[in-house]
Amino acid sequence: MTTNPWPALPLAEWKDTYATLHMWTQIVGKIRLALTPLVNHWWNTTLYVTPRGLTTTAMPYNGRQLQIDFDFIDHKLLIETTDASTKTIALRPCSVAEFYQETMAALRSLDMPVTIWTTPVEVQDRTPFEEDQKHAAYDPEYAQRVWRILVQASRVLTEFRCQFIGKVSPVHFFWGAFDLAVTRFSGRTAPSHPGAPNMARFVAIEAYSHEVSSCGFWPGGGPVDEPVFYAYAYPEPQGFKDYSIQPPEAFYHTGMAEFLLPYDVVRTAKSPDAVLLSFLQSTYEAEAMTAKWDRHALERH
Repeated sequence: MTTNPWPALPLAEWKDTYATLHMWTQIVGKIRLALTPLVNHWWNTTLYVTPRGLTTTAMPYNGRQLQIDFDFIDHKLLIETTDASTKTIALRPCSVAEFYQETMAALRSLDMPVTIWTTPVEVQDRTPFEEDQKHAAYDPEYAQRVWRILVQASRVLTEFRCQFIGKVSPVHFFWGAFDLAVTRFSGRTAPSHPGAPNMARFVAIEAYSHEVSSCGFWPGGGPVDEPVFYAYAYPEPQGFKDYSIQPPEAFYHTGMAEFLLPYDVVRTAKSPDAVLLSFLQSTYEAEAMTAKWDRHALERH
């Protein structure tokens, strides 16, 4: 078992596990989407970091409650209900299609059948879950490593979150892009979002209905071949990308329109928390200053 709180996560070493685990979290996330009422910005759909993995938290089902947890210590999916019924699915190398069928069969056996839209989102490969035999890797070491990083990132993001007294999201895991995020709001409405690749525009419009400063952790992929911490603004104000930020290794990625800080800079730092907090604070200030947020009203002094 890896005990390093900030373990290495070279993308090339676990990309197949990453792709499979991404689809597994989308299946569980879509179950939460199907069972919960809409909360602003889709906050009802997210997963949360736990001492063992990720959880949906309790979800309503016809007067009962249902919770689904990924356990990356014992490597299992745990389904629990308020009437003491449980089901367990082993996390091991198996296809997305097999994981989908086992999860749905487990819910049916608990008299809790759920129907979801089985097309993946925010990815180029749109193969429906029930047909996906391509993604079938699971390396328990790297599944646990990414969870351990999420544990540390969640802790630091929570500390950062507490300094803001305006509207702010929970620290939560978005299964669409496989990222951990926290978002601050100025209180002002935003222009209608133009949309994003492989995402329905109505989803983006709801997510970005108001002006935001958002930050988080992402394991990488596509235009970025390494895990990173990120920060972005919507709408992006003039001068944002040219604002001086910390630490010196952070940079603005023009293709993604986000500030990025390589994860390796944080994990190898003498004080990872201090380095990460400097990035979170300075990128927030880039948005707050250039967009003229009412910082006196929104921040804890």
